[in-house]
Amino acid sequence: MKKRNLLKLIISLVICQSIGGIGSMFTSASVKEWYPALAKPFFTPPNWLFAPVWIALFFLMGCALYLVWTNGEKSKNKKTALWIFGIQLGLNALWSVLFFGLRSPISGFVEIIILWLAILATIIYFFKISKTAGFLMIPYILWVSLAMILNFYIFVLN
Repeated sequence: MKKRNLLKLIISLVICQSIGGIGSMFTSASVKEWYPALAKPFFTPPNWLFAPVWIALFFLMGCALYLVWTNGEKSKNKKTALWIFGIQLGLNALWSVLFFGLRSPISGFVEIIILWLAILATIIYFFKISKTAGFLMIPYILWVSLAMILNFYIFVLN
């Protein structure tokens, strides 16, 4: 791997993991105090599972970003894909602010619907540039789908 591409891989991974870190800053206090007291559906994953899953998902997102970024194609699709990716990454962090930081399941639910749509758009555009990048985003949309359902039930039950 060329030094330049290695640097792009590192940057891609750091960007995505940093967003995870920002989100966790808003999550940590609420996970200890507020979240355990909420009524949750029976299919809620155990708390210990969330951190490793998100770390893995941000890693996959970073790899997908790298594949699209380093693709030799210079097109409107690539530029759009990178913009949409950035938007969905920002929306990912915003969900943590709304749901955990503000402790607002309804705001989180409305926002996670928008996040899900942004992830879907990212996947569609990534597939146009790199099928591998598109496939790397599938676990992410599946996990966010589960999070959206959990968010809805938490809103309804509380």
